[in-house]
Amino acid sequence: MKSMKWKIFATLIVGLGLSGCDGTPQAGQTEGDETLIERKLDPAQVARGKAVYEKVCLECHGVGGKGQPGDWRIRDAAGRFPPPPLDDSAHAWHHPTAVLLEMIREGSPGGQGNMPAWKGKLSEQEMQDVVAYIKSLWSDPVYQLWRKMERQSLED
Repeated sequence: MKSMKWKIFATLIVGLGLSGCDGTPQAGQTEGDETLIERKLDPAQVARGKAVYEKVCLECHGVGGKGQPGDWRIRDAAGRFPPPPLDDSAHAWHHPTAVLLEMIREGSPGGQGNMPAWKGKLSEQEMQDVVAYIKSLWSDPVYQLWRKMERQSLED
């Protein structure tokens, strides 16, 4: 009786395994075996982040994270960089989540920019919400590159 249960169990496992081998793309795949973008961003968190962004970030980083007129890569008269765009046209997506949060908490590193420290002014949750909103601004190809970089940063 016991061996019959094992045979049934083994047959079920093999059958389930083979059901994924028919060439039909599975969730998260395309026919060319390219992974589809799964953003896994909580829509409620993104909405909260957008509200915080519009309250405290928009003035410097622009509507939709598109930045302000002018070149954000050229230092101003005081030798500081202007606020960069946060969409995928600048460098925010080059940073892992931990670095983005640190920038919000601590402000511009080494006084290179005018980003104030938001630690003590925004809650940790508000800062995380803003980062989720910023990630929602990135195109699928850029988000995919960012996810690869994020995974590598977590492995190091």
